Amino acid sequence: MAWATAWDGRMHIVGGYGEGRVDRAYHHVYDPAADRWQDAAPLPRGANHVAVCADAGRVYALGGFLEQNRNPDPNAYAYEVASDRWTSIAPLTRSRGAAAAVVLDGRIHLIGGAAEPTAERASIGWHEVYDPKEDKWSLRKPLPGARDHVGCVAHDGRIHVIGGRFNTFEYNTALHHVYLPDRDTWEERSPLPTARSGHGLVVYRGRFYAMGGEAGLIERGRIVQGKVFGQMESYDPASDTWQRHAPMPTPRHAVGAALIGDWIHVAGGGAVTGGALQSAVHEAFTLG
Repeated sequence: MAWATAWDGRMHIVGGYGEGRVDRAYHHVYDPAADRWQDAAPLPRGANHVAVCADAGRVYALGGFLEQNRNPDPNAYAYEVASDRWTSIAPLTRSRGAAAAVVLDGRIHLIGGAAEPTAERASIGWHEVYDPKEDKWSLRKPLPGARDHVGCVAHDGRIHVIGGRFNTFEYNTALHHVYLPDRDTWEERSPLPTARSGHGLVVYRGRFYAMGGEAGLIERGRIVQGKVFGQMESYDPASDTWQRHAPMPTPRHAVGAALIGDWIHVAGGGAVTGGALQSAVHEAFTLG
């Protein structure tokens, strides 16, 4: 429940569950050259399911939940990599957690997630854009099929939102939508072969690689059936087709996934359905 981004050849993992709390302010950075993790300046406030992305020497941390997968927060922060310092930026116009953040043409698109009221924790299709130069948010066309815990990447001037859940992992979806910014509209593309949520999604060698995730059945507030995925599947945007690859050695969901060099790094996550057990496993994949 701590999500990741990469900048200048290093992976940043921000917030999440750990050590008996769900509102950690963790900020861990991985240096592949030294194969070493280090602590960086912590978030100004702890949260889980914080949307993260990086651009122009900054790591952005947007929204998140203050309770376990609920009670969303409007706070937004930018981390200056060079000075190891967080500053507050314009808060979200509406509180949400488990949203997707992605950079396109110097602006940050924050898409989907889950919002208030806390007791209901309903998925949303909100699509808002942050302009760092103006420190200002504006609206764009909402995501069709409101959902959270999605995979999201920017590629070739477009944004792809893949998979996710409608409110809970009981209602995972394989939906794949692409946003066309010049027309401010969404179109459907070939669905994810394995419907799931809480998966990683990374652009690698011109393809989108989706790995991990979870699904389950809840009765009377308890998980009575659960599955954590190790599957990795990749999408070719040129042919609108998917194919399968070697699965993760350790199945996990809510992972931090990022591309560094010629490797996809997947760190942390949950080894069982839900948030009861956190993992420190760090694995990496390459085509060689």
